[in-house]
Amino acid sequence: MFAPEALLPRPGSRWRAWRGPLAATCAVLALATAAAWVTYWVSLNAAIHDLQASAVRRLDSVAAALDSALARFDYLPALLETTPAVMELLARPGDPALRDQANRTLVRINAIAGADMLFVLDAGGNAQAAADWDQPITTVGHNYTYRPYMRDALANGRGRFFGVGATSRIPGYFLSYALKSGDRTLGVATVKVKLDAAERVWATLPGAMLVTDERSVVILGSRPEWKFQALRPLSPAERAVVAAEKPYDPDPGVLPWAGGGPLQTGQHVVVDGAEHLVTARALPAQRWQMQALDPLAPAYSRARTQALMAALAAAVAGLLLMAAWQSRRNGLQKLATQAALQAAHDTLEARVAERTRQLSDANTSLAAEIETRKTVEQSLHATQAELVHAAKMAVLGQLSAGLAHELNQPLAALRTLSDNAVVLMDKQRLPETRGNLERISLLVARLGELTRRLKTFAHKPGDALVPTPLGAAVANAQGLLADRLKRLDVAFEVRIRPEGLCVLADPGLVEQVLVNLMVNALDAMATVDDRTTPRRLRVLASLKPGTPGDRVQLQVQDNGPGISPAMRAHLFEPFATSKPAGAGLGLGLMISQRIVRSFGGEIGICDVTEPGSVGACFCIDLPACTAVPSTP
Repeated sequence: MFAPEALLPRPGSRWRAWRGPLAATCAVLALATAAAWVTYWVSLNAAIHDLQASAVRRLDSVAAALDSALARFDYLPALLETTPAVMELLARPGDPALRDQANRTLVRINAIAGADMLFVLDAGGNAQAAADWDQPITTVGHNYTYRPYMRDALANGRGRFFGVGATSRIPGYFLSYALKSGDRTLGVATVKVKLDAAERVWATLPGAMLVTDERSVVILGSRPEWKFQALRPLSPAERAVVAAEKPYDPDPGVLPWAGGGPLQTGQHVVVDGAEHLVTARALPAQRWQMQALDPLAPAYSRARTQALMAALAAAVAGLLLMAAWQSRRNGLQKLATQAALQAAHDTLEARVAERTRQLSDANTSLAAEIETRKTVEQSLHATQAELVHAAKMAVLGQLSAGLAHELNQPLAALRTLSDNAVVLMDKQRLPETRGNLERISLLVARLGELTRRLKTFAHKPGDALVPTPLGAAVANAQGLLADRLKRLDVAFEVRIRPEGLCVLADPGLVEQVLVNLMVNALDAMATVDDRTTPRRLRVLASLKPGTPGDRVQLQVQDNGPGISPAMRAHLFEPFATSKPAGAGLGLGLMISQRIVRSFGGEIGICDVTEPGSVGACFCIDLPACTAVPSTP
């Protein structure tokens, strides 16, 4: 018989009902806490290890680049031992002519090598010649016996030193070499290399970079405010050495975050309120130490995130186990107390399973279709991106190369004219200064015309053709190059017959073509050291023979070394040049050819017709015109 008392809770049954879920909840919390703790420390150590490995690779790459930049100039001081002008000056240091010749030789060598400064000291440490001899602040006349590179070169044949320039106050790396004649040391050749380009590259890398010398003073760094600050206070002996050698301030400030000592690999420091990991690498050749500082905040964040994920995963797993246990318990209770409902339950389970299978099949089919569509869409996006990138790179390459060459010559002329204007103003030569300023104004107008042409790039070239007097175009080109013609002692000759001869073209572009050809001629003649034959540059223009007066032949001739047969076949190809690396892009003749063809003309290499002339001759065929534009 059914007893109503059976429905009443027994004594202690409520506690037994809560005891199982409470124990399971505590177990889940303990499991999640343990998983989070272990995962945090494992993830943090792995993140720090990865961060340190990345810093080691970065330091190796930066050290290799720094060694390469310094090794690039190792040969330069020793090269001066084979330079007669320098060796003769050291043998007779009181000869002004030899000093002038040595100064100019150093200027030419340094212009080719690309160092910051090149100078020569006699055995007593006095600077006899330098590449900056014509500058207001020059190395010539100063004594550098206190510099270590001077003492090391005299003692060991070579020397190295980093410090602030005594005259320029610009820091750099000095390489020295003892110049000898037999067993006698005549002097020391020294080259100075600036390393600011390397520092600019470091600023783009992750974290911070710094280089310290043997006294733990920062001499290079990606952060300018750290330069010439010390990691620790200098001892009295070290301050005395610095005061004697003068590489920097003998009493540098101490970086507050450095901890008062050299930075070691694995050390943690707090910079700007953020904890950083230190990775150090020695540079034994220079007796320097290179350090990388990487912020640890990402590593801590990564460890916390993974610890949280591990805790959540452990909690979910524990809850699933607890739910499974509770479900099994409930199922057993239901089987014991609800046997009558088993058949209906089984039927419902079968229906749910069938419906689930149907939904799963539909889900699988839909997922496969979605994946196929994603694959096709990704392939389409990748193809479109590659096409757009290729088109942009092609246009960017053409525009950047042409624009760099277009702007180079006017900007160089602007610099020369402005420098001359300053000198003329200092000498109170105001009329000549006014002339320079007027020519600068014309060059600025020319640059404005260039930007105007870039804006109207889509217009046809023939729309801007006007009658252009060749005399005025040649005169303007000569004015742009007047200083260089004078420095190279070039005899410039212009013959235009008849005098009012003009062509149908764009005046600014005609001047550009003439300047390109004349600059190439000057560069070629500058390579010839024969002082017995005077340098000559001719510009000849006349009506072309054999035509009914509607074509003009313009020639630019020089008496330089000429053009080799192998180079003639590639003269008008992009980036083809016989100049040394860094002296030209090889685009001038290609751009000139395109300009001349836009006028309906042609340009090419031709034989020199003047008797007794050698070198190169470029002939330009242009359409003539009868009307000369009036001067506004």
